[in-house]
Amino acid sequence: MLDLIARAARSGKRVLIGIAGPPGSGKSTLAEDVVEQLNLKAGSVPRAALLPMDGFHLDNEDLAEQGLLPRKGAPETFDAAGLVRLVRRVRDGGTDIHYPLFDRTQDACLADAGLLKAETAIVVVEGNYLLLDAPPWDGLAGLFDATVFLAPSIGTLEERLISRWLSFGFSPEAAAEKARGNDLKNAHLVLGNSRAADLLLAEEAGEADKLPKPRKNGSII
Repeated sequence: MLDLIARAARSGKRVLIGIAGPPGSGKSTLAEDVVEQLNLKAGSVPRAALLPMDGFHLDNEDLAEQGLLPRKGAPETFDAAGLVRLVRRVRDGGTDIHYPLFDRTQDACLADAGLLKAETAIVVVEGNYLLLDAPPWDGLAGLFDATVFLAPSIGTLEERLISRWLSFGFSPEAAAEKARGNDLKNAHLVLGNSRAADLLLAEEAGEADKLPKPRKNGSII
C-alpha cells in the first residue's frame, strides 16, 4: 500500500489516494492505518490527512422528506456532487480547506469540522462509492493518483455488518434486518458497479474473479 502511494507521487504536487469498498469492508480502518503510517516521521504539519466520504451524508430531515431515510447509506443519500467539488479543490491545493465530518453519536454531519492544511502532501479519501461507475459519482474518475478497492466475501460483510449494528444497541433481529435490508444491498451495488482500482484487496481468489481487474501496473492481493 505504501509502495503504491510512493509510485503515485507527482513532483511538487499533492497526491490523492482513493480507498473504496462496500460497507463493512474495512476501508475506514485501512485508511486510518495508512495515514498513521505516513505521519510517523512527519513534522509539525502532518504529511498525510484522511478525508472520509461520510461527511457528505444528506441530513435526516431531507432524507425523510424524500422517503429515503430507511436507505441511508445508499448512493442517492449522499451529496455526491459536493464531494466531487471538494475533491477537485483538494487536488488543486494551494490553500487550507475545511470539509464536513460525520458524527455517529449525533447521526449528523458537522459542516467545516475538518481542516486540511495547504502544506499536507498526501490526502487519503475513503468511502463506499468513490469508484462507482454511475453519475454523479463518476465525476471522481481521474481525480485520484492511485486507488484501492477492498472486496471481502458477502458472508464476511454480513457478519461484520450485523456485529456493527449489535454494537449500537440493536437487537439481533433488528441488526440482521438493518444489515440485510440496506447495507448488503449497497454492498452488492458497490461490488458489481465499481471501476477497476490500481490495487484490489480481495479476501478470496474467487471474489477477485468477479470484480474489474486492476488498472495497468496494478495488482491483486
